[in-house]
Amino acid sequence: MEITCKDVERSIVKKYRKEIWCKFTKAINEYEMIQDGDKICVCISGGKDSILMAKLFQELKKHGRNNFELEFLVMDPGYNKKNLEQIIYNAKLLEIPVTLYSSDIFEVVDEETMNGSPCYLCARMRRGHLYSKAKELGCNKIALGHHFDDVIETILMGMLYGGQIQSMMPKLHSTNFPGMELIRPLYLIREEDIVHWKNYNELKFIDCACRMTERISHEGEEGFSKRAETKRLIKELRETNPFVEKNIFRSVENVHIDTVISYKTKGVRHHFLDMYDE
Repeated sequence: MEITCKDVERSIVKKYRKEIWCKFTKAINEYEMIQDGDKICVCISGGKDSILMAKLFQELKKHGRNNFELEFLVMDPGYNKKNLEQIIYNAKLLEIPVTLYSSDIFEVVDEETMNGSPCYLCARMRRGHLYSKAKELGCNKIALGHHFDDVIETILMGMLYGGQIQSMMPKLHSTNFPGMELIRPLYLIREEDIVHWKNYNELKFIDCACRMTERISHEGEEGFSKRAETKRLIKELRETNPFVEKNIFRSVENVHIDTVISYKTKGVRHHFLDMYDE
């Protein structure tokens, strides 16, 4: 029997209530992501995470919380025809009223980073385009589909490859678009639960789909990014410590400033020696 939109919606609030729905509403409430009168631009990349986020927001409005408005935005940064058709098909199947617009991000990034990883530049350009279009649509917030695993991978990557301790925040103010905010409603949802939801409903989504990813995959070099390395490392650590993911997450909630050699706040660096003899 072919899956229907109603089946997918029912699975979110019934079968995956604990793993997905409750964690979505907990993040919304715990991090105060929505205020009265918000108009939220739900940014859909076409992957499993952003499509699930769109359905979660629809369910949130359906189940009594109507103090905000929604826009569902699909930016085509240069997808191939097959991927774009898959996104449009899923939006129609799942009854998500999307606004689609095109950009040349993949082309620009591909030219600028022929000999290196394009991910950082691509992410920055995408976010700038999304903020701009969201503001044009009258929105004051954009919602991105980063989940729990993205958060802990970012924390560990910062330590291992950046020599710093930082986190992917659940929400933040835009520095280049005054009055705009970014929120991450999937902040507490595990990726494995999103995968289970996708497979249970027999849904098909696109992956990253950028030209660099397609080229490297075609050449047989999988897992080329630092994020992929970090994901594998966490998986290995989990084999001997089942609490490792939660501990990484909690580490940035339990920072003891008195035991830190130096830290920055609002761009100002503070060193423990500054107040050592006080």
